[in-house]
Amino acid sequence: MTIKAIAVNPEKPQQFIEIQQPQPTPGEYDLLVEIKAVSVNPVDTKVHKGAQKNGLQQPRILGWDASGVVLAVGSKASGFSIGDEVYYAGDITRPGSNATQQLIDARITGHKPRHLDWAQSAAIPLTALTAWEGLFDRLQIDKAAEGKTLLIVGGAGGVGSLAIPFAKLHSKVKVIATASRPDSAQWCQDRGADLVIDYKDMAAELAKHGLKYVDYIFCLNDTDGHWAAMSQIIAPQGQICTIVENEKPLSMDQLKLKSAALHFEFMYTRSMFTTDDIARQGEILDATAKLLDEGKVVTSLSRTLHGLSVETLTEAHHLVLEGHMRGKVVIEY
Repeated sequence: MTIKAIAVNPEKPQQFIEIQQPQPTPGEYDLLVEIKAVSVNPVDTKVHKGAQKNGLQQPRILGWDASGVVLAVGSKASGFSIGDEVYYAGDITRPGSNATQQLIDARITGHKPRHLDWAQSAAIPLTALTAWEGLFDRLQIDKAAEGKTLLIVGGAGGVGSLAIPFAKLHSKVKVIATASRPDSAQWCQDRGADLVIDYKDMAAELAKHGLKYVDYIFCLNDTDGHWAAMSQIIAPQGQICTIVENEKPLSMDQLKLKSAALHFEFMYTRSMFTTDDIARQGEILDATAKLLDEGKVVTSLSRTLHGLSVETLTEAHHLVLEGHMRGKVVIEY
């Protein structure tokens, strides 16, 4: 049996091609999943850009967000049975989810929210894991005292759409989000932001509300562009977490003077290094599914395309690259 996949074309890496591959066989911790929907994230476009720059020896299947049905279970995989509905963000070192079937480590897989459809579920995993790990593993805002402030830079994107309600549900902090357009600001408010400011001059915007500093900053876009402002407004002994790699050296002068901390959040760390707590990602996804089913968190799906094809994947990448997406774009098969 063969499976269909849409992959980066090694001969013309700026393009995608349709390929056929043998059905993969699960390893001991793996699930074989029939994929029903995938979402496209900035990481997809970054890896695609890297392929265009560095070249490829063979087609590469991208995609790191999916929902689907378990077809087979590895000998050491626990917690899942054939026929279970699942969702996951995957492992960047393995073939991605832009295919009809995929192998995924059971330990980083969650049970799909019961009350969400395939597309709504596929919009969640990568952003939920990134938001949860950044807020609670890195910044540890769940331990913050009442009255502390959290600034989410990029509140209307995929990660911000979940970081806002996660912070409201599991901490006492005041949540401030940045947005540049009225519709984006409303999107943040609808998800629970206490205050929404324009990112173009964050210090001046905060000052309008009587704030000089914020205790925590979760940076979800353009670390280089926002660094000077973040260094200015982070509180003494405050903490910054970013999910975006810097392309230029970052001055640490202000952070040193303030004894402030800088964290990086990379959602693939646990799977890439098979950390002792790798199964924590499956636990986070199950906890998120419960919040979604209870209506405490809503899906960040904002655009659905239909059918796995070169055309739909190309369109999804273009939508992400435009940089104006509120929430997530999903391809439903």
